[in-house]
Amino acid sequence: MKYELVVGLEVHCQLNTVSKAFCGCSALFGKPANTNVCPVCLALPGALPVLNRRVVEDAVKLGLATGCTIAPHSVLARKNYFYPDLPKGYQISQFEEPICSEGSISIDAGEGAREIRLIRIHIEEDAGKSIHDIGEETYIDLNRSGVPLLEIVSYPDMRTPREASAYLQKVRQIVKYLGISDGNMEEGSLRCDANVSLRPVGAEEYGTRTEIKNMNSFKNVEKAIEYEVERHREILEGGGVIVQETRLWDADKGETRSMRGKEFAHDYRYFPDPDLVPVIVDQEMLDRMLSELPEFPEARATRFATEYGIPVYDANVLTVERELADYFEETVRVSGDGKASSNWVMGEVMRTLKERYLDIAEFSLTPERLGGLIRLIGGGVISNTIAKEVFELMLQGEGSAADIVERDGLAQVSDSGAIEKVIDAILEANPGQLAAYRGGKTKLLGFFVGQCMSQMKGKANPQMVNEVLLKRLEA
Repeated sequence: MKYELVVGLEVHCQLNTVSKAFCGCSALFGKPANTNVCPVCLALPGALPVLNRRVVEDAVKLGLATGCTIAPHSVLARKNYFYPDLPKGYQISQFEEPICSEGSISIDAGEGAREIRLIRIHIEEDAGKSIHDIGEETYIDLNRSGVPLLEIVSYPDMRTPREASAYLQKVRQIVKYLGISDGNMEEGSLRCDANVSLRPVGAEEYGTRTEIKNMNSFKNVEKAIEYEVERHREILEGGGVIVQETRLWDADKGETRSMRGKEFAHDYRYFPDPDLVPVIVDQEMLDRMLSELPEFPEARATRFATEYGIPVYDANVLTVERELADYFEETVRVSGDGKASSNWVMGEVMRTLKERYLDIAEFSLTPERLGGLIRLIGGGVISNTIAKEVFELMLQGEGSAADIVERDGLAQVSDSGAIEKVIDAILEANPGQLAAYRGGKTKLLGFFVGQCMSQMKGKANPQMVNEVLLKRLEA
């Protein structure tokens, strides 16, 4: 029997607010254990939560960006369960009345665009962290307790592991473009649970699903789903029954293992939190959040291709990250040349970022300085070869391109007399190659150009070198 994979994802996105969801503690990642805490996030008696307004605004932005219906009235609830890193014994979340519902996200996993429907986006707080790798004891760090999250729950609309990965990447791109999260999976800013099941091809009913946790990269999401698909298929083809449960992905072993039986909503005994008032989103907030939405990648790529005359491929690469798109656009503003700017950003800039393991935000060469370098090339002041030398010097912090060119005497030589003298000497020194060229081996033109550029240390105007050489060779 042939089976069809059915996947739905629950994505937890940690917001980059300054303070936590229900108190004034810092939400900054990486501080010493149990230093970003207070009576509210420690659940001390008598401490009362107050909702962070920025969390609501970020939820509304994400809802608008994904075409959701924004609820004018939503309720925060208590999700009750016991775990050592949950000091209150419950997690503040949303259940019956989420703030955003029924949206969609468009993905392309290589087979054309598809819409993945969203059931809901809701607000909740994070739990603390249990640490198991210090000796034989388990330690609790509550710095993360109360950090704001948005949970994005999709319908089971994905049919391949690759689609699941593409969906998660698109979620990350959207939240980064909105500026509401850094989307860092390794630090836990973006976490994903996958609900996986198989059903006979053509069947309407879903099969029994398992939930997979602990996937901290796009590649691991694909691998975990692939493993679970094979596990389900073996059980079903062997006449067995799938047990609904939660499983952990073990990246080192490349397998999932059982963690616990799958909980249902009634297990958590949800009820409205009596310490928190309902969340009200009025028209003024909706209009303001709508006005703050950025230009998203698809629209920006289309504009880049039209406005700057660059290939669609270039435009798509340059708009994957908002910061990279901003860098490119500022470079064009200074250089005045869209295609040259695209070539330099996609070439030398992205190569340097990859080699040095940097984000564009950490890159030392500002778009103003890169744009100045490109302007010198366009103006014929330096050649592309010399420009790459200048680029490396600029990376070392040695001033603007113009300063380096003037200081080191790197300006391009466009004096035809000087170029003619060098070419005449090269032709005289290479009579064999000259005779071969005139005998029909015209590919030797490259040899003579290389000799000239080498002797003039890359500073000769390449166009003028070619023109003078052709005249001499064909005289």
